[in-house]
Amino acid sequence: MPGQAQDPASGGRGAACLAASAFLHPFPALLAALIGAILPQDRAAAAGMGASCRAGEFREDSLAGIGVRGELILSSGRRAVLSDLRWSDEPMIEAQARSWLESFRGAPLLLRERGPEDRWGRRRIDALVGEAEPVDLAGGLIAAGLAYADAGEADSLCRSALRGLEEAPRAARRGVWAEGTIAATDVARLARRSGRFAVVEGRILAIGERPARTYLDFVRRGEQGLTVTVQKRTWRSLAEHGLSAATLRGRLVRIRGMVETGRGPVIDLVGAEDIEVVEGERALRR
Repeated sequence: MPGQAQDPASGGRGAACLAASAFLHPFPALLAALIGAILPQDRAAAAGMGASCRAGEFREDSLAGIGVRGELILSSGRRAVLSDLRWSDEPMIEAQARSWLESFRGAPLLLRERGPEDRWGRRRIDALVGEAEPVDLAGGLIAAGLAYADAGEADSLCRSALRGLEEAPRAARRGVWAEGTIAATDVARLARRSGRFAVVEGRILAIGERPARTYLDFVRRGEQGLTVTVQKRTWRSLAEHGLSAATLRGRLVRIRGMVETGRGPVIDLVGAEDIEVVEGERALRR
């Protein structure tokens, strides 16, 4: 059924435990043991990122409730949102995600804050819950197909390893992936996502570099399909990651971002992590 996600109490919970092991070990007595358990690649990546990924100290709290769009209400009175996670805008999936988080109400929570408060006074956090079988909250939602691994309003994706947890639900068409990844040539589906977040796949056929921005085209001139715009600063960032006109032209890629509609569907690429070369995957599973 479209929009139906895996039962988080089964495979989703198991994957969340694996994600937890990639975040922290189960509640040891010494804080130093926790710090040493962060994935090396995430630790290295965070070191090169800006203020939005700067991690604070670990502390304990518990979950008192769930607010709008996955806002976490903590027993300490603080409000938070999970870092590196984009909440679904589909009502059925949102309800499933809320239910999954509610199952941890009152349980011990180990968290660390990332970056400054957002405009609503909330902190972005990494959160691990449970002692005997620890669960990474962001990883659990992503692995169950109930959310995307995405930087959202932050500058960067702080825990890039979370992207790997999307693979299983995407292949099985669970939750946010139920209808499959949107093809860059599927104008009808792109139009339905206008003003909303989307993940799109396609082959880059042409690249136009201009002084202010670069254009990535996925269809031939005169045909309808997605255009991705890349601002000059972001284009330089892509070059630092080895992505240029020479390396991207003709490649199959996955794009993330907000869909806007002009003469056709457009996504403005926000950061280098919002474009993935997927030549090695079986893309656009149908």
